[in-house]
Order: sequence, then structure tokens, then C-alpha cells
Amino acid sequence: MLGQLEEDPSLLLFITTVTTMLSRPAFLAFEVALIVVAVVKLRSSAHKNKKKMEAQAKVFKRVPVADLPKLQDDTILQAMYGKPTKRIPVWMMRQAGRYLPEFRALRVEHEFFKVCRTPELACRLTLQPLERFGPELLSACIIFSDILVVPQAMGMQVDMVPGKGPVFAQRLERPSDAPSRLVMKPDVEKTLGYVVDALNLTRQELKGRVPLIGFSGAPFTLMAYMIEGGGSKTLSRAKRFLYEEPEASHALLQAITDVIVEYLVNQVTLGGAQALQVFESNAGDLSPRLWSDFSLPYLAQIAKRVKQRLGESQRVPLIVFSRGSNWEGTLESLCETDYDTIGLDWTIDPAVARQRVGGKKSLQGNLDTATLYAPSEKIRQEVFEMLSKFGSKQGLIANLGHGMEPEMKPENAKAFLEAVRDFSGVSLL
Repeated sequence: MLGQLEEDPSLLLFITTVTTMLSRPAFLAFEVALIVVAVVKLRSSAHKNKKKMEAQAKVFKRVPVADLPKLQDDTILQAMYGKPTKRIPVWMMRQAGRYLPEFRALRVEHEFFKVCRTPELACRLTLQPLERFGPELLSACIIFSDILVVPQAMGMQVDMVPGKGPVFAQRLERPSDAPSRLVMKPDVEKTLGYVVDALNLTRQELKGRVPLIGFSGAPFTLMAYMIEGGGSKTLSRAKRFLYEEPEASHALLQAITDVIVEYLVNQVTLGGAQALQVFESNAGDLSPRLWSDFSLPYLAQIAKRVKQRLGESQRVPLIVFSRGSNWEGTLESLCETDYDTIGLDWTIDPAVARQRVGGKKSLQGNLDTATLYAPSEKIRQEVFEMLSKFGSKQGLIANLGHGMEPEMKPENAKAFLEAVRDFSGVSLL
């Protein structure tokens, strides 16, 4: 009986309530009847929800990538490779996010990282933008997950605190503590297999309508979170140790790189990801020299090793987004890596980026995300100006310069997507 009560809190509520009411002098039988009806409904609803989730879990199983639905429109992938396309493809960073009311409705019921770890929930959130805007406007989906699942895989506890963001239960005090504090070589399939499951399930549900993008945070960005213990405006602790413990910092960055390579390869070979993006979100907090020493080598290594592991038969386009690192020589350095596309933030003029990159890489970006607070007509003007500065449509993927913000309106996101569609047929030269 005790075990049944532990598994069914509604039954315990029923017994407690009736016992309390029976002790009252003015006990009324119909009150018990009302309680019984309420509890029966509660138990029935909980039972149905449990059975639904169990049924979903039983139905889902990974499908071999070769057996997943074939892609119907690969425009965005061709653009990432620099091939000519009939239109300019477009997606939005953080397109599955809090600006969508349907996203907020689901998130209110589930803790953030629980959603990330539950393939059915991650799949639902990933598909929401496509269901709202349609494949005629949105050229790709990106899997719903988070860059901090990698530190979690390496043994760190991270919680998403409302109003504050990610918080580490115990930060890494210094890079030299990593060998004793972290799992330096985790079982990537065991610790991050749920992301692969979410990718695979989403590929099944997409039915080939648009490509699915996988991603990871980049080594320095992840190391900075580990040492700062959360978000930071200055990264003073993380940067301090690049000077005080350079060798230990390199060792930690290499360990993170090794995990990322395995993680990204699994996303493609087991999950079915059709493109990959690496987010070096904290690049702009480094000086040009520190970026060259502690960011670029690991970014380059990831692209090279992932492509080597995938080979020609399983290759997918790779995107690098090194936010804020637009100094002289950085784009040129990224051109020498094995990435196919360079993502641009909003702080660089598209015409300047085109000139510096030439035809060596495709470009992705870079509308100032704040533009989506503007009226729709102003959004259209800004989109046209951005696309015009890029010039040639070849090797161009339209996107934002950073992710969608929670306060933004879905209709403004739609205005951005519609503007890209409408101006795809206009000469930009």
C-alpha cells in the first residue's frame, strides 16, 4: 500500500482529505463525492499523460541514417558549399525560442535541461518554427539543445535559473584542476546520446521538408563558462588563466575539442544532422592575439578532424560563428580552415566581409537582431540593404547577427523571412 501511495500522490491526497473531513462534526456526504470525482479526474488525466509519454518512448527508436526520409530541398546546403542557388536560403539563430508563445507554453511545464534530454520534447520545439512559418519561408531547422551539454557530459552540473541563465553548481577554479575535477574523456554516446536521439527523431518527423542543423559550442566559449561558473560580461577569470596557466588552458581546450569532435561526428553519423555549426560566442571577448592562440587552433582542428572522420560519403557543410572577432586578419584566418561557411555577427559590414573573404567561403548573416523590434516596413528596408551589401546571391545564407530575443514578436520574425524571400528575385548587384 505504501508503495502505491508513493507512486500515486493523488491517492494519498484523496485519503488525507477524506480522513480530515470525516473528523468534522458537520460532515456532508456530498463533499466526499465531490472529492472523489476530482481525484478520479486527476488520476485519469495523469494516467493518460503517462501512457502517452510511454507510448512515444516505445515508438521512438533510432533509424539508420541511410533509411531516414530523403531531403526534398537542399538549397541551403548548396549555398553553404558556395554553389549557385535559385533563391537566398534563410534561417534564424534561436529560431526555436521564447519569442514563440507555443514554445513558452511547453517550457512552463518542463525544466530547461529536461527538455534538452527528452528527445520527444526537443523535437517538438525544433519543429515549432517550421510549423508556424512553413518551408516556403524557413530553409532549415536547428535542433533544440544547448552548448552547455558538453560541460555536463564532462561531469559538471549546470542548471538553467529563470531570470539568471546558466549557473554551474561548482565552477572550475582553474584549468589545472581539470584532470581531478572533470571527466576528461567521457563516453560521448552515453552522456550525449539524447541529443543524437533528438536529431534522429526530428529527421523522421521532418519527412525531408528542410535540412536539420546540429551544433556545438566551441572550446574557448565552453571553457569560459566552466571557469566563470555562468555568464560573464568580462570573462576576467577565464582570461586570467590564459596568462597564468597557458599550458593547463591548452590541455583543457584540447580535452574539450576531443569531446566536441566525437559529439559532432555522432550528430551526423547516428543522428542524421545535415549541417553543423560551431558557436564561438565569446570570441569577441578575446584580444586578437589571444583569439589566434586559444580559439582559432581549436576551431580549425574541429573542422579538419570532423571532415576526416566523416569522409566524402557522409560529409555535411560546416559553419563557424566566431562572434565579435572581426579584427583585421581573423576572417582571412577562418578562410584557411576547413569550414564551408563563415557566420557573421551584426558588427561587420557585409560588403567588407565579402571583400575580405572573396569567394573562398560562403557567408551567413548578419541582420542586427534588434531590427526585429522595428515595424515590418523598416525590417524590409534593412533586409534589402543587408542583402544588397552582400552583392552576389551565390554563397549566401541570410540569418541574424545573433539569436532571437524573448521579447520579439513572431510576426516580425515572419516579416524578416518574407523580406528575404521577396528580395531573392531582385538583382542585388
